[in-house]
Amino acid sequence: MILSFYLPALMVTVGQGLLVPILPLYAADFEIGYVLIGLVLAGEGLGTLIADVPTGMLQRRFGNKQVMMMGLLVKALSILLLFFAGTIWMALLLRLIAGFGRSMYTVSAHVYVTNQVDVGQRGKAISMFGGTYRLGGFIGPAIGGIVAGLLGLRAVFIGVALVTGIGLLLVVMFTRKSGGGASESRLAERHSLHLLSVLKSNYRVLASAGMAQVFGQTIRAGRTVVIPLFAADVLGLSVDQIGYIVSISMAVDFSLFMVAGWLMDRFGRKFAIVPCFGIQALGMALVPFAASFTGLLLATVLIGLGNGLGAGSMMTLGADLSPARSRGEFLGVWRLIGDIGHTGAPLIVGAVADILVLSSAIWVIAGAGLASASIFLFLVPETLKRRPALAPAT
Repeated sequence: MILSFYLPALMVTVGQGLLVPILPLYAADFEIGYVLIGLVLAGEGLGTLIADVPTGMLQRRFGNKQVMMMGLLVKALSILLLFFAGTIWMALLLRLIAGFGRSMYTVSAHVYVTNQVDVGQRGKAISMFGGTYRLGGFIGPAIGGIVAGLLGLRAVFIGVALVTGIGLLLVVMFTRKSGGGASESRLAERHSLHLLSVLKSNYRVLASAGMAQVFGQTIRAGRTVVIPLFAADVLGLSVDQIGYIVSISMAVDFSLFMVAGWLMDRFGRKFAIVPCFGIQALGMALVPFAASFTGLLLATVLIGLGNGLGAGSMMTLGADLSPARSRGEFLGVWRLIGDIGHTGAPLIVGAVADILVLSSAIWVIAGAGLASASIFLFLVPETLKRRPALAPAT
């Protein structure tokens, strides 16, 4: 799993992190307004939303490995071509295509790890996957900034393509081929439950778990918008102080991914999920009361603690809920639900802050976290099913 799964994931997320400090500056070089800059930044997320469900359907036809390889190839090429983009519209199109590639890889990787790991080890395995994302997000921006400073903004795109290409090479060499093919597709047509019938027969639990995931991903994404805005606009902190706050919170977040996996496999998924969003809601609710650097730091550390306890939790829950013979389609829809919350959070913050004030947007995001924790606690059943112990021999 290290060579076939975790290292490719790390390469992809390091590449993603490389783009963080340079994409806004790259878009601004086209001398456009903030709306178009925002579209460029959101382009990959929009492409992911569009591709999540079709990617799940591709799983049945081609299999995990093939779709992973296609996704990484599409992502690497689309980012490399940003080096040559001459207009903002070409850049936006390439960002959308990168989102297609990202969806193809992440949905396929989710299906792959679900199929390869026993349910009793699934929490640890997927939380480690979440840990690679956190590690890549932690080290990638620093490297991207250094490369941009030495070689220019567009040189970073070549670096991202190379790193993603390494991930593709690892998948080609070490990932096992599973699923797909015309004969298997026809067999699945005859013997498996299709996605619509799966959704129909499980609509109650999927409605509750899906809504809870939307709220949960809203607070996870909303914190990345709320904290910098509150620090700069309300407290008047400098850029380097904001950077310290975000980095320390991310370090706390990253340090807990193994704890999250242990909790999920030892006590149940809800023992990690409910504290994850409940603690984040508490930390977010404390943000408006922060009156200094130290106060905001303590609130964001609490948010990082909560998020770290839920590393990989939504992927683990989706894996548990997914039916074995319609797994690709199901997880495509599951990821679409989460991506809606993740993509919508910045829009919610902006809209509420424009209509009312920033503190009101913070309360809305905190409320989303509380709603998520409450729904998971009271309405979503525990999905870790333990095998019954064997009776002692007589």
